[in-house]
Amino acid sequence: MNLTRTLPELHLRNRHLFAADLLLIVPAVYAAYAIRLEHFDLGAYWPACLIAVALALLVMPATFYAAGIYARHWRYASIEELWLLAAATLLAAAIVGVGSAVGVRGLTSAGWVAPGSLLPPRSVPFIFYPLALTVVAVPRLALRTSARSTSLKRANGHPPAAAAQNVLVIGAGDAGAMIVREMQQNPHLGLDPVGFVDDDSQKLGLRIHNVPVLGDRLAIPSLVERYNITQVILAIPTAPGPTIREITRLCTAAGVQVRTMPGIFELLDGRVSVKQLRDVQIEDLLRRAPVQTDATAVAGMLQGKRVLITGGGGSIGSEICRQVLHCRPAQLVILGHGENSVFEAHNQLLQEARRLAGPGETPVPIIPVIADIRFAERISAIFETYRPEIVFHAAAHKHVPLMECNEAEAITNNVLGTQNLVNAAVANDVQRFVLISTDKAVNPTSVMGASKWVAERIVEAAAQCTGRAFVCVRLGNVLGSRGSVVPYFQKQIAAGGPVTVTHPDVTRYFMTIPEAVQLVLQAGTLGQGGEVFALDMGEPVGIADLARDLIRLSGFEPGRDIEVVYTQLRPGEKLFEEVFADSEHYGRTRHERIFVYTNGAYNAAVEPGAPAADLSRRIGALIAAARCNDAETVRRMLQELVPAYRRPES
Repeated sequence: MNLTRTLPELHLRNRHLFAADLLLIVPAVYAAYAIRLEHFDLGAYWPACLIAVALALLVMPATFYAAGIYARHWRYASIEELWLLAAATLLAAAIVGVGSAVGVRGLTSAGWVAPGSLLPPRSVPFIFYPLALTVVAVPRLALRTSARSTSLKRANGHPPAAAAQNVLVIGAGDAGAMIVREMQQNPHLGLDPVGFVDDDSQKLGLRIHNVPVLGDRLAIPSLVERYNITQVILAIPTAPGPTIREITRLCTAAGVQVRTMPGIFELLDGRVSVKQLRDVQIEDLLRRAPVQTDATAVAGMLQGKRVLITGGGGSIGSEICRQVLHCRPAQLVILGHGENSVFEAHNQLLQEARRLAGPGETPVPIIPVIADIRFAERISAIFETYRPEIVFHAAAHKHVPLMECNEAEAITNNVLGTQNLVNAAVANDVQRFVLISTDKAVNPTSVMGASKWVAERIVEAAAQCTGRAFVCVRLGNVLGSRGSVVPYFQKQIAAGGPVTVTHPDVTRYFMTIPEAVQLVLQAGTLGQGGEVFALDMGEPVGIADLARDLIRLSGFEPGRDIEVVYTQLRPGEKLFEEVFADSEHYGRTRHERIFVYTNGAYNAAVEPGAPAADLSRRIGALIAAARCNDAETVRRMLQELVPAYRRPES
């Protein structure tokens, strides 16, 4: 876009509109009097009419200027501009009506107007208003229509990349309407919206942007055949996984490509575009119906605060950074051990910060920090330098099978690292600390799960000692995170199979990264100190079913093109995950998808009389064994410290 050309064009158009307003207001005033008197000769009403003309020529441009009418780019006018124009015209008409009556009286008393002149009829302002609105609106709407026509001609002048595809849009709501409008305004995209599909029977037969609503989702196969549809677009960002799964199945059976919009958790800015369309992914099939989150509470917790996020280069940590950034913190510190991941996350967040900053605003400062949380001196120095007020601790070793043969690493990173962060947070007056934990800490059968259980107790003990809002949030498996089973299956499919599943009955709880992080932030607002929160993960998903869905999404048929082969559970793995332990008493919070509970296992892990001191002593001994790389002692002490921990059979 040539900015030096665009700005003068905009200024010139508004000058033309200003001139048109002055020219057309005069006949509008005269017409109002002529209609009221039912005669072109106004007789004794001429003075009142002339005063009204003079007032209209002064008042209407001034009102329009004050309302910003002349600052609008009418090429992109919408209903908002029309309402603004109507309101400004109404105000101006009222002022002209009252002012002309007062003016006639005043000028008559002063002798400037003949004594026989009559006051303006009271109905004249009511007649003048629609006339004035018409004469000022028509040029602007003509400009809008002309600009749209020119845009379409220019778009048609683009060399077509391919023949236009007939498109069926699923969802006749706001998102679907915006997608259709963009396709219509950009014909060079090669997408021709033929119709909508919507399950709301009241919309059947309606037209949106002149595109008809043709039926419900069950009509997809027949509509594909009747209208020669080559692509289906799912434009329902709130659609739950079962709905997407059914629509995908219907489209696959009809032999047509299906694309979708990101889910509502991914659309933080609420904007919808054709550029956001993508193929259906496994995350979409497992998506749950979105829940209402208290965005005001989350923003109130984060806005203007100094926030530090550990594991900021990881999949979960980087998403926490992204969502925190949207709440405009005073400072965002990304702490991570892997320099490449932190480098990438930092660059992406810098771009996002510049986009979010308004005109003349300074973007949120984003500070990348490379550090190993196992080194207490380094962590203390970082906290003293940046003085964070809120900490989200997402850094951890998470691979269950790997930690089974690297016990020392699990303890030094997950336990010692958490202890270092908590100690630094307490010493530097951090007011809110959120540990990202895991459902594998419930009745753990793995070193990783047990290590996270101990990390929870460290946070819990700090909350009890300080009274600050130090809390834990347990997550299940997060789709798309590093180490997730999905990328592993996808690599096996790309290699031609087979896809290996440990057991035909194994199940896991899944959430998407944006959804999990949004609920983590929400849980952070609920904590007062010492709580352990668990998220409602929905229904558990069979891993074998997940593997078959991925094979189908890749364009293959399970059992025919790619085999699913069962191996056996790996060391430390469970057949199914648990949300709560038997000793844990839980209750609901004010958020429907977040639970809070008191950890009964905590009391069983320590000696009566001196729980904090005993817990600290045992954790210190556990860390000392890990530093000595004494795997046997680590496992024995975990079993003593974590009552529910069950060592795997040798």
